[in-house]
Amino acid sequence: MKHGLNISGSPLLSERANLSICLKRHWPEYMMEGAQLGIFMISAGLFTALLEWPTSPFFQAIPNEFIRRWIIGVAMGGTAVALIYSPWGKRTGAHMNPAVTLTFLRLGQIPIVDALYYIIFQFLGGLAGVLLMILLLGKYFTNDPTSYVVTVPGPDGQLVAFAGEFLSALLMMTMIMFVSNRPSIGNYTGAFAGVLIMLYVTFEAPLSGFGMNPARTFASSLPSGNFTALWIYFIAPPLGMLLAAQIYLSVCRHGENLPPKTAENFFPS
Repeated sequence: MKHGLNISGSPLLSERANLSICLKRHWPEYMMEGAQLGIFMISAGLFTALLEWPTSPFFQAIPNEFIRRWIIGVAMGGTAVALIYSPWGKRTGAHMNPAVTLTFLRLGQIPIVDALYYIIFQFLGGLAGVLLMILLLGKYFTNDPTSYVVTVPGPDGQLVAFAGEFLSALLMMTMIMFVSNRPSIGNYTGAFAGVLIMLYVTFEAPLSGFGMNPARTFASSLPSGNFTALWIYFIAPPLGMLLAAQIYLSVCRHGENLPPKTAENFFPS
């Protein structure tokens, strides 16, 4: 994205102009980025309610908790894959996660202004998806066992939840870095991500609720008023993904060849 502006005087005025220009040029893409997380939250709420609400025919037909959680994982992984390969996902890069955006910012693959708007719209989009589910499903979404699909530590405590979130994020970004930068398998990055999400929901969710995304956790926490151990979900995922990126750069030594995750790369000017 070209931000060259002939504005003399305060750098603050230039930054404000950049913010205004970027928003004017690319607000549809920022909206798409937020909408993708909103759709993901809608899917999470819908499938959790269908499979976990006691009077649901799906709950009654599938008494095994592990199998129900696996089905939810398949649904969530499938939703992520559909979004990543959708026209919107291809246009924006399908970050859908402030931790992902911050990692690409750290790598110099996205301008700071685009990263700022991505993160803002991710938070807004996730929250919009949860609010829509409240409106459509009511108590079936807000009451136990769906409970706004909040992410809270499991019975093993906050330390285990932190480790689960950190390691999940570390593995996800490690996969993204190594797979997406291999021409022979790069096109399958979204599919690998979907498989990991399925596995995380199935096996890691009992530890932390599987957030791995600050905007996703915030979207459920704000309307529910449940901010239990919110710090875990805001700190562990970015730390894990940033560490994965640093490891990749240290091992491969060719960060300059990383594909840009910028508005200019995905959006027409």
